[in-house]
Amino acid sequence: MALMVILAAVIAAVLAVSYAAYRIPFYHPGHTESPYDLPPESQYDPYREAMTDLIAAMDAVPFEPVEITSGDGARLFGRYYPAVDGAPLLIGFHGFKSTALRDLSGPGQMARQMGMNVILVDQRAHGKSDGRTISFGVRERFDCLSWARYAASRWPGRPIVLMGVSMGAATVLMAADLDLPGEVKGIIADCPYSDPSAIIKKVGRDSMGGASILLYPFILLGARLYGGFSLTAASPRKAVRRARVPVLLIHGEDDRFVPCDMSREVYDACASEKTRVTVPGAPHAIAYVQDPDKYGQAVRRFLASLGVADQLAGE
Repeated sequence: MALMVILAAVIAAVLAVSYAAYRIPFYHPGHTESPYDLPPESQYDPYREAMTDLIAAMDAVPFEPVEITSGDGARLFGRYYPAVDGAPLLIGFHGFKSTALRDLSGPGQMARQMGMNVILVDQRAHGKSDGRTISFGVRERFDCLSWARYAASRWPGRPIVLMGVSMGAATVLMAADLDLPGEVKGIIADCPYSDPSAIIKKVGRDSMGGASILLYPFILLGARLYGGFSLTAASPRKAVRRARVPVLLIHGEDDRFVPCDMSREVYDACASEKTRVTVPGAPHAIAYVQDPDKYGQAVRRFLASLGVADQLAGE
């Protein structure tokens, strides 16, 4: 009897720690982020005014609300910004506990100025989309597929470029080996991590030091038991080994959240045509703000390589 009591106590402790470990990175109820809530780190201080101006400019642009249903029944929300009838489409995905307006205001406006139509997506468990669990791209990759299929059905034959920032970049890269519609011509990934497990381990080391390795098994178990997914089921590095569309990787060289070397790992693994551009001095997700000219030139060259540039009325 004593052994059974001890065993039950151990199991209860494991479940409790696993639940706590699930809630820290994955659980996200409420969806109350404001695009104007900028990162508190001092590294971002020189960019706050420019970031706020970009967000406000995108926030003022009229859009059409659009909704789709994911493969697992979640209602997903996006903002469609038409620029030119019949123009190529950019579908943008934001990062972890962020918003599309914050992460993609600069690239979104850039794409519109080039003459592209734009959809900015609220990732699941963010904004107006359903869900309470963030899966670091494992489930979100299928949402990306759903958005691509929606766009291809609504605008058949129109070229589509998938774009993401941070976790959004990992999301679009993890969709690279899925059955994307033929309309998808390329993928732009800004500061992606190479693997969900790798970025969680890195952030854990930053916050907890060596002790984080003890928590990692409980994070894996918590994701499975309470989030209903396996953190190791997919990764950008694995997915791009089977990529069939060209990939542009962009990364700030002073990224202290997702190390710049992680996009190098993705680049080295990628089987399709690939380009990698780094921006000196740029923190995480700030490459566009740091050097919009270099960023824009890289995107224009990429679109030209896809055969999309000649369809842009803004060029």
